[in-house]
Amino acid sequence: MHVIVIGGGISGLAAAHRLLEGGARVTVLESSPRLGGKLYAGRIADAAVDLGAESMLARRPEGLDLARAAGLGDALQPPATGTAAVWTRDEVRPMPTGHVMGVPADPAVLAGVVSPDGLARAAEDAELPRTEVGEDVAVGEYVAARLGREVVDRLVEPLLGGVYAGDAYRISMRASVPVLFEAARRERSLLAAVRGVQERAAAGRQDGPVFMGIEGGMGRLPGAVADTCRAAGADIRTGAPVSELRRTGSGWTAVAAGRRLGADAVLLAVPAPAAARLLADLSPAAAAELERIEYASMALVTMAFRRRDLARVPEGRGFLVPATDGRAIKASTFSTNKWRWNAAQDPGLFVLRTSLGRYGEEEVLGRDDADLVELSLGDLRTAIGLTARPVASTVTRWNGGLPQYPVGHLDRVARVRRDLAALPGLAVCGAAYDGVGIPACIASARTAAESVLHSGSRARPPAAPDAARE
Repeated sequence: MHVIVIGGGISGLAAAHRLLEGGARVTVLESSPRLGGKLYAGRIADAAVDLGAESMLARRPEGLDLARAAGLGDALQPPATGTAAVWTRDEVRPMPTGHVMGVPADPAVLAGVVSPDGLARAAEDAELPRTEVGEDVAVGEYVAARLGREVVDRLVEPLLGGVYAGDAYRISMRASVPVLFEAARRERSLLAAVRGVQERAAAGRQDGPVFMGIEGGMGRLPGAVADTCRAAGADIRTGAPVSELRRTGSGWTAVAAGRRLGADAVLLAVPAPAAARLLADLSPAAAAELERIEYASMALVTMAFRRRDLARVPEGRGFLVPATDGRAIKASTFSTNKWRWNAAQDPGLFVLRTSLGRYGEEEVLGRDDADLVELSLGDLRTAIGLTARPVASTVTRWNGGLPQYPVGHLDRVARVRRDLAALPGLAVCGAAYDGVGIPACIASARTAAESVLHSGSRARPPAAPDAARE
């Protein structure tokens, strides 16, 4: 069985890996010059850095399993420090503990981050009548109704924003925090719902770190998976944008970089707009749903400083920034503190990065790279007293990089997959569907690959005119 995987990000590569395990012959077509998508390894001041995603959730097995399968098991490395913070109310404050995505079991844990009035408002949850969540509800809307807007604005929003670069008052609770959504459906009080979530988590608690990185950078993962796939016989092509996809008999034909390629099945592992374009004639209903998925853009500013230039070396692994405070940056990560491998490269170097851009607040991204560096330095000066100049900096822009999960997102995904079920041998996967984190993308890819493997589409399509050359 020959399967074309369109998209060479981590979802497409994970799908290819699973297809090869299932005995398929695989061709991966990636439009850009490199593989990996949002996993992107780079260098600054002669030191390796991640210019995209830098860690993955370790409490889910999919990412760790794929890294081990690709020969990176010994390179898996947890953060060196768990100390995080939030820059709010004019001070960098320790990140509270004892919460689920910023929602506490006891409002007292938010002291400092939330004002005394905000704490008093949150405590009213225990006495308020039930707030129905229905089939779905926005996280911010529900939490604000129960605990007040300050809890949302100063903690829930920056935590969710770190994942989605989105607006907490639009993001679906059912899609983004499903355990909290289900608990809220059972309990009258949100505080009680969080306590229930924490009790169940404690009963089944996993040992080990919550997050995991890779020595040398998470950007190593796509290359390692690609090498493993090639060793198993995969044909992986970059610079091969697919301009057309169509059914041919019982199979499929893709046109990539002007050349036709036939296959028994196709797996789309591309962002929703690209999938919509390819599906416009094949499944207009699914394409219309995919076109409605919105994306947020962001930029990462990575900077390297000489330690001798720092009046005081920043502590902890970094901080989040609530949108309500009107700062330019939305977060900063102190990479040298967070990752042992980063610190070991050059003891005289200190690397950090900032992120800018949120859904609906992306005008800052219209500025040039030098302006984004200066905006970042200005906020860092105010937040932590950083006055040194970087010896090197680089700006990585992720335009349309993060799909948004508004209320009703899961129903939309279900409709897309229902409509595509009429096309045997076709499946979709990636961040637009089942979660934006690395393990979620890998799980989505494996599910799609298994669907294709079991689709029963075994007939080869009629040969395209130049298929013999493929």
